[in-house]
Amino acid sequence: MLALLSVLQNGQEFSGAELARRLETSPRTLRRDVERLRELGYPVQTQAGPGGYYRLVAGSAMPPLLLNDDEAVAVGLGLRLAAQVSLGESADDAASGALRKLEQVLPARLRRTMAAVLEATETGAGRAPAEVRIEVLSAVGRAIQRRERIRFVYTDREGAASRRDVEPYRQVLSRQRWYLLAWDLERHGWRTFRLDRISDVEATGRNFAPRRLPADTAAEYVEASFREPRIRAVITFHAPIDQVGNRFFPRDGVLESIDDARCRYTAWVDSLEWLAVIVAIRGIDFTVEQPPEFTEYCRELSGLLARAATS
Repeated sequence: MLALLSVLQNGQEFSGAELARRLETSPRTLRRDVERLRELGYPVQTQAGPGGYYRLVAGSAMPPLLLNDDEAVAVGLGLRLAAQVSLGESADDAASGALRKLEQVLPARLRRTMAAVLEATETGAGRAPAEVRIEVLSAVGRAIQRRERIRFVYTDREGAASRRDVEPYRQVLSRQRWYLLAWDLERHGWRTFRLDRISDVEATGRNFAPRRLPADTAAEYVEASFREPRIRAVITFHAPIDQVGNRFFPRDGVLESIDDARCRYTAWVDSLEWLAVIVAIRGIDFTVEQPPEFTEYCRELSGLLARAATS
């Protein structure tokens, strides 16, 4: 019976005579084994008469593989990632073959879930999987595929939990951890969230228009966050966050509201000189909070521009 199941799992149609010949069994034993597979929940489809066949099809529920829905998606995700990581030709072929067999019997709803997670996932350096709940991966993956805003609880490294509203873009597996690259709606900036710190994911039913990613790929952006820290600068804009957000694209930092009349921009940059120019040409009053050398450079730039205007 297991040999029959192995043959049928490639999804092709086989005549009774061909199956009996492959398995070196009698037609009567073949029919008996097919009935036993059906009793176990495997959806074997048959067509009698001339041109008849046996075929294993996707059913309305998972066959009894001792896997629940989340486990089935987790297995599929693991097989796909294993196939993407070079483990040698034999192992790669085995992972791809196992994935094809699993997809053949997955119900449509689970195939859609697995496809959403895989489509929304990129890999960076160090691809060993980290601990993350599959229901989080699935919920976030579906939202990315649908371009739907989500809300979730995020626990930071200090253990403080907060509610976040984001536009999710990509899931990235990098350096033994899963990350979500998303546009934070409250902070008006790109953020990366560790998926193992995300819980209580809620779909809002609100779609969003895609923004241009802050790097060529999400994996590149996440990898860049691990590099040597750049210069940290903090600026207070004397204008509401909505007004600043409409005229200033905070690619290298986070924009946060202070009150109805002010907002704070925290940036990590390679050049304070370039940041000063970018901020100044937006035409919004601002105050440099830190670092002191940024304040000094803005003072020098102000004098230079004033002299240029009077010369």
